[in-house]
Amino acid sequence: MAQAKGWMGTILRVNLTEGTITKEPLNMQDANDYVGARGLGTKYYCNEVDPKVEPLAPENKLIFMTGPLTGTAATSAGRYEVVSKAPLTGIIGAANSGGHFGPELKYAGYDGIIFEGKAEKPVYLLILDDQVELLDAGDLWGQGVHEVTEALEAKHGSVRVSTIGTPGERGVLFAGVMNDKNRAAGRGGMGAVMGSKNLKAVVVRGTGGVKVARPKEFMDEITKARTMLCEHPVTGEGLGALGTEILVNIVNEVGGLPLRNGRDGAYWDEADSTSGERLVDTYLVKNQGCFGCTIACGRVTKIEGRGDLDGLGEGPEYEAGWSYGAACGVTDLGAIVKANFICNEQGMDPITLGATIACAMELSEMGAIPEEDIGFPLRFGDAEAMVKLTQMTADGEGFGQILGLGSYRMAEKYGHPELSMSAKKQEMPAYDGRAIQGIGLEYATSNRGGCHVRGYMISPEVLGIPLKMDPLETEGKGALLKTFQDLTALCDSTGICLFTTFGIGLPEIAGMYREAVGSDESDEEILLKGERIWNLEKRFNIQAGVEKDTLPPRLLREALPSGPAKGKVSQLQTMLADYYAERGWTADGDPTPEKLEELNLSY
Repeated sequence: MAQAKGWMGTILRVNLTEGTITKEPLNMQDANDYVGARGLGTKYYCNEVDPKVEPLAPENKLIFMTGPLTGTAATSAGRYEVVSKAPLTGIIGAANSGGHFGPELKYAGYDGIIFEGKAEKPVYLLILDDQVELLDAGDLWGQGVHEVTEALEAKHGSVRVSTIGTPGERGVLFAGVMNDKNRAAGRGGMGAVMGSKNLKAVVVRGTGGVKVARPKEFMDEITKARTMLCEHPVTGEGLGALGTEILVNIVNEVGGLPLRNGRDGAYWDEADSTSGERLVDTYLVKNQGCFGCTIACGRVTKIEGRGDLDGLGEGPEYEAGWSYGAACGVTDLGAIVKANFICNEQGMDPITLGATIACAMELSEMGAIPEEDIGFPLRFGDAEAMVKLTQMTADGEGFGQILGLGSYRMAEKYGHPELSMSAKKQEMPAYDGRAIQGIGLEYATSNRGGCHVRGYMISPEVLGIPLKMDPLETEGKGALLKTFQDLTALCDSTGICLFTTFGIGLPEIAGMYREAVGSDESDEEILLKGERIWNLEKRFNIQAGVEKDTLPPRLLREALPSGPAKGKVSQLQTMLADYYAERGWTADGDPTPEKLEELNLSY
């Protein structure tokens, strides 16, 4: 059978309980309807798993899935998705990662891997083109991401490694799956699912390539997209020069940088101490790009002369810089960089962990957490305590075990769940929904809980891309968010990086996809696939018993005390009504039978 263009045509199915590996044809109908990566991985998952499954039970499945553009010459086409039910939230978890692992999997001949069951003892999966086998990982269990990666590279040569750290082994609810040492499928706890299966790593080397349907037309589309990215001020200059930390001062200027767990507003006089500009001046070694990337927003950083803080690694990204910076009231950039190093080295989501520490700081200051539970005094601004708690969580030591539950469960334990700055139990990132109204709507409606990369309303509300919207206004936010969410679902599913959408849009994404797979669909027909993916995720979450779309009481009731957005709260209910109408859902936020039928979905 001829290989489908853009695809390798084969899925690996690994039953860890039985120790068996089978190869099966890719479901091309689903690949066409759900594009790839996030969409296709979710479709396979929804077809095979009961929405009521416990995330860490053997009956749950874990899916690695690439997209049709992954590993091609398309711009920034190094992405893959890890899909499962998320331990942190209890709803669909689809975590996206870059680097080089995804392309390598396709070069070995596979579009994705479906892991089932649980191994009796720790194992790792080795893929060397046609040779696929499960090997003993007993000597790797208990080691961190960097140690495991280096050990497997030494053993197997020029390979790409996706692995978990010890938090994933122990079931820390926000443990991530790490590849290429510092790239992360980071949110929701995919690493905990992997650890629950006694699966330590996936190791792959591929020597093949990816064929596209119309090579000349494909290259024409790539050339156009790359030119647009190079000429755009964000993708051609800003992100390369300052990384995502460029946003610290920009977001602070609109009064949208959540300060001290959001308690003290969203404008910080000391924001520049943690900015991308300051990172360049202090700890930056060089830029780092993923596969096929023209942007190179990654930061290789090094700390010297700070004693226990010393180290070499990557980051932080803007969200980690915020969670360990403004959210904790910490101005010591070296401590922020070090905390992020620990998260990378042990495979933990720094957004959730930093925000959970910030929540613990507030609870401690108000006397809700006894000092003896923590083991030492904890106050906002204490950089040393912040780094120590990060390491304690990585090690599963003392209060670190409670932090490993995430902020919602921790705050609930101490009687104040309302002080968890989370949506659907996942911590909201580095933008305040009171100062930036559309991002609040995005957090509330995100299918994987509090998340900024399921629509990224910061583009129009703060950056003015592709049009400028007043961040304090609500009109038109529902309609634009719906479009952004559908486009993001499409982008994630093709296998290209979301950051490309700062400089290119639907015509360019659809153009590359169309020429790669040989489709004659219009841009609008291709975008409809993104809407189908969004509604599939929503349907699963309803069946899983997800809570309704809302925000923490703080954002709805406590007006910002200072800054450009002083006096504002989130106008969520106003925006939700418009958003549900735009989606064709009920007033309660449920997809109607008519909408599901339109998208070829059903209950």
